[in-house]
Amino acid sequence: MNEHRQDKDQNNKPNASFENSGHHGDSTGEINTSDISPVQANSSQRVLIVTAVDAEKDAVLRGLGNTAAERFDVIAAGVGPASAAAGTAATLAYAVAAASTRALAQGSTAPNPSDVAQASATSDGPGPLAGAGSPVYMLVISAGIGGGFPGRAGVGSLVVADAMVAADLGSQTPDGFLSVDELGFGSSIVAADAELAARLRHELQRAGLAVSGGTAVTVSTATGTAETAAELLRRVPDAATEGMEGFGVATAAQQFGVPALELRAISNAVGPRDRDAWRIKDALDALQAASSILREVITS
Repeated sequence: MNEHRQDKDQNNKPNASFENSGHHGDSTGEINTSDISPVQANSSQRVLIVTAVDAEKDAVLRGLGNTAAERFDVIAAGVGPASAAAGTAATLAYAVAAASTRALAQGSTAPNPSDVAQASATSDGPGPLAGAGSPVYMLVISAGIGGGFPGRAGVGSLVVADAMVAADLGSQTPDGFLSVDELGFGSSIVAADAELAARLRHELQRAGLAVSGGTAVTVSTATGTAETAAELLRRVPDAATEGMEGFGVATAAQQFGVPALELRAISNAVGPRDRDAWRIKDALDALQAASSILREVITS
């Protein structure tokens, strides 16, 4: 989700959750665990879809249709990378706890918490909770609307990202910005599930929807100037879309050893702030359409 606010007289106005203090939504980031029952969490074929706000969540659910509950859990975790990561991790942890409870009730052995705690959080592979988190969910998807870089992702189109990058995670220096990778403090990149990303893009194209690949950049402050947009492209040359949650969702999934995707529907161009050019309803409609295809890709 990219930071927006809708003009009162704009015709393609979605619901009121997009008009709150300059943000798309007013989600608190609190996760309603009643949406994720222990029975649902038992399946290794379930998919967790994480949006920022309810308007995005509702669009996804409309696209998934009446059969959504059979394979998908959809939550609105809140705006920004911190809320996204916390909400995703809380949901995955809840599913792990439910699975562990069932395993104990059936006489199986649950994961040893001390073993999990001793695992390395800085590994290049799955995170320290990978053994506990798999195989409750087969996939986590960050889904929502956001900005598109001109010439790469037009308004109303879709992006299925190849990678999620925290584009502003690092340090300013006299010589310019250094990422956490360059500083040696970790990684600002989480790769998407390449096979599923390619398959989803192919099926979206077959359905007649405009879609592209590239990198999804995650920021804590949405871009509002041409200078900032140019700087982001300097840092991430293959950037296609900007949002505020993708890297947080992907990082949480990585810690549990679950692959991730990011799906963005483009509501505006990344660059100078121009409210009149935003097409939030069009983007939500595109997100709904993509979600119906997503159901077919995941369940086929």
